Amino acid sequence: MAAEHSVQTPATASGDTRIHNIGYRSYDGPRLGRSYARLSLYSQSLRGSYGLGRSVKSKVLPMLLFVVMCVPAAIMVAVAVATKANDLPVEYTRYAVIMQAVISLYVASQAPQSVSRDLRFKTVPLYFSRPIETADYVRAKYAALASALFILTAAPLLVLYIGALLAKLDFADQTKEFAQGLVSVALLSLLFAGIGLVIASVTPRRGFGIAAVIAVLTISYGAVSTLQAIADYQGSSSATVAWIGLFSPITVLDGVQSAFLGATSTFPGGTGPGTGEGVVYVVFALGLIAACYGLLVRRYKKVGM
Repeated sequence: MAAEHSVQTPATASGDTRIHNIGYRSYDGPRLGRSYARLSLYSQSLRGSYGLGRSVKSKVLPMLLFVVMCVPAAIMVAVAVATKANDLPVEYTRYAVIMQAVISLYVASQAPQSVSRDLRFKTVPLYFSRPIETADYVRAKYAALASALFILTAAPLLVLYIGALLAKLDFADQTKEFAQGLVSVALLSLLFAGIGLVIASVTPRRGFGIAAVIAVLTISYGAVSTLQAIADYQGSSSATVAWIGLFSPITVLDGVQSAFLGATSTFPGGTGPGTGEGVVYVVFALGLIAACYGLLVRRYKKVGM
């Protein structure tokens, strides 16, 4: 409602007190509704994931991590072009696995930035006072962080692909492998974004959120890799090694892409899960993404009350 006019009445007996009669008129402009509010929240959150629209200090870390992700790919391309290699040094599907520490650091820094500040300053109920519901808030935040992660992980693959074409490698093979790599990082983006947001939504303190995300993503990978190496050294079956891989997000991704995307597994012995085990990996990954979404909706139903 906007103020239309103000009428001042004569002064009262005290000579100081005045009563202002303020008239209002109704807003008669376009009402854009929930979809526009959801899209605006998504756009603002995505921009914030790279510090756009924020202070210079907020841009430093995400932009630096983006450069760190792309520089090794550019070096590999330069080597492949200079040496006229017959193939790229690294598979498209394996690049994200190699750079998982950088990806984990990005998630740890940006997931709390996306949701912890809203919790800390108690602005979540203000979102829900508008034509936006809990599911809209969760979808916008989830989609924004997943999109930011996809940009982070797909950009170096694009660098590799362009470099492969400049090196005159086989177009059909490179296009197929590039597409497989995009599918892989899309799954990684959904998985890591969900886990990061669930952890960050638990605490309004950004520092705690950063530490918790790093612990879950990196420590779990180190623990699972160690257990797999021990199991392989003791002569355990490849199935045992594969089942251990379900306890870390990055090894779950590794299992899915080695089973169905033609990737070379980083599991000990280079033997990833078979087709049957790979189906379990896919179901588990999708179930974990759905669980993260469900936990976020449940969390914000409580916060918005």
